[in-house]
Amino acid sequence: MTEALLEIRDLHARVEDEEIEILRGVDLRVEEGQVHALMGPNGSGKSTLAKVIAGHPGYEVTAGEVLFRGEDVLELEPDERSRAGIFLAFQYPAEIPGVSIANFMRTAANARLSDGEEMDIFAFQRRLMEKMALLKMDETFATRYVNDGFSGGEKKRNEVLQMAVLEPALAVMDETDSGLDIDALRIVSNGINTLTGADDKLGVLLITHYKRILNYIQPDHVHVMMDGRIVESGGADLADKLEAQGYDWLQEAGAAV
Repeated sequence: MTEALLEIRDLHARVEDEEIEILRGVDLRVEEGQVHALMGPNGSGKSTLAKVIAGHPGYEVTAGEVLFRGEDVLELEPDERSRAGIFLAFQYPAEIPGVSIANFMRTAANARLSDGEEMDIFAFQRRLMEKMALLKMDETFATRYVNDGFSGGEKKRNEVLQMAVLEPALAVMDETDSGLDIDALRIVSNGINTLTGADDKLGVLLITHYKRILNYIQPDHVHVMMDGRIVESGGADLADKLEAQGYDWLQEAGAAV
């Protein structure tokens, strides 16, 4: 078997200084160029998994491995994971008044350079404009303060723009569809599709409660998380079954084992 982009093995994790485990043995494998949708009810551990992959300091891993391109990243700091090629799109992006999107992204892009040098400001500007054109975004968007006064859709579009500029190998998208109306959902989904179409090696772990975003983004695999474990995996039709039947059939199947 070839080396996966992301391979999670028997991962257990909890909130730091608390006894109850949230992740209770997660196994997941994501190959380059694949889109994996992770679904499940509230409290099942989906967002915790996203934060553990990214290295959130508020969580403690008690067992298991998170391998990125064959390297266990659990000992790496969040910025080291980012430089390695892991990107997390937040469910609730923070607002940073007084800092323009262009300056924020240039700082982020420079921070990912391994040699400590800074990208030429004109080269960065060309890169930013190219990505905005690719995503069909107005150039004035880059002059606004980061998420300050943004609608839910604008915040998520900003996350997609960051992903485009930073060009990660793996994008973990934590409930990107949360709080979006149908028009914003379509715009954000088109942006994700554009990036995955432009880079056939980009791997995406798309975390969602609902099937509606999967009407616009076609996943290669769908997984269901319940009680801190992935209990079912399948193709895109699994999302249709969940939409029609909910999660009760999985709970009943688990109780019967």
